[in-house]
Amino acid sequence: MDKRTFLKSIGLGLGGLAISDQTVKAVSEATGAVKSLLKAKVLKEGDTIGIITPAGALSDEETITMTKEVLAYFGFKVKEGKFIRYRYGNLAGTDEERLSDLHAMFGDKTVQGILCIRGGNGASRLLPRIDYELIRNNPKVLLGYSDITALILAFYAKAGLVSFHGVVGSSTWSNYVAKLFKEQFLENKLAVYENPTKSDSQIIQYKDRIQTITPGIAEGTIIGGNLTLLSGLCGTPYLPDFKGAILFLEEIDEKSERLDRMFCQLMNAGILSQISGFIFGKCSNCGPTGGYGSLTLEQMLNDYIKPLGIPAFSGAMIGHISDQFLMPVGVKARMDASTGKIEYLEKSLV
Repeated sequence: MDKRTFLKSIGLGLGGLAISDQTVKAVSEATGAVKSLLKAKVLKEGDTIGIITPAGALSDEETITMTKEVLAYFGFKVKEGKFIRYRYGNLAGTDEERLSDLHAMFGDKTVQGILCIRGGNGASRLLPRIDYELIRNNPKVLLGYSDITALILAFYAKAGLVSFHGVVGSSTWSNYVAKLFKEQFLENKLAVYENPTKSDSQIIQYKDRIQTITPGIAEGTIIGGNLTLLSGLCGTPYLPDFKGAILFLEEIDEKSERLDRMFCQLMNAGILSQISGFIFGKCSNCGPTGGYGSLTLEQMLNDYIKPLGIPAFSGAMIGHISDQFLMPVGVKARMDASTGKIEYLEKSLV
């Protein structure tokens, strides 16, 4: 039952009495419904970008230095999170410390955007204690990927905020990524993503090939991120509604049996049966544990995705790679599974 139907049933049960704003808010929070869509403001040179580590700990000071150099290249000022150098086991400080930096950056009126320095592990631990009202009242650019998927999905599900799945501070910022960053955050262009074509020295394309699973064109709200993080949020209020959505996924360092288990989780949770289109990016360093009988990724996509009969392809430049697409999450897009084209139909910033 969606929120509108649920509210209608309440209204009928009360004999047509008016429903208060407090009731609407309570129902929205109980059902995990996405609030009205929120978009951050376009960034400009001279803006301040906050850098935080909401997941894994940093191994050296140079990572912070290089992150600041990258942001300086675009003309930004930088504000460091108070706890970015902290460590608690493999985490970048305790949950309270990492949460404090996240809240501080969203609450700071002098900060226009937030860049996560790295992914790793631990962002999901923060979700129950995040102040989503603070996020709603202070929409800002949030950029990251891998473990940051947990924040991206939760912010969209609980606050309606459009966030961005892409590079982190510790990524390799190629000229290609820099171009996409400028077009997305400084120029607010409608992104159109296609894997690059073959070079003049090759008769066919060898690198970054796409593979069509089921041809066709689909439109819908584009949602996704890291497969492990997304499957791990099944059954929680931090996962958005996937009805009619285009789902994109990526992964790294996972063996075949774990990948199969996660695809099975998405199927059994009813997510795959709801989507209108599917995109798989890169599965870096993934594969069988060795020996006969391990499923390949291609076999899994044929088992779980092809029977859906929806437009679907794999091989998009999304994931743990240097030249990766910067994917806004929560806005309308169109995909062509025959060509591997992803075209955004709605601007991600205001």
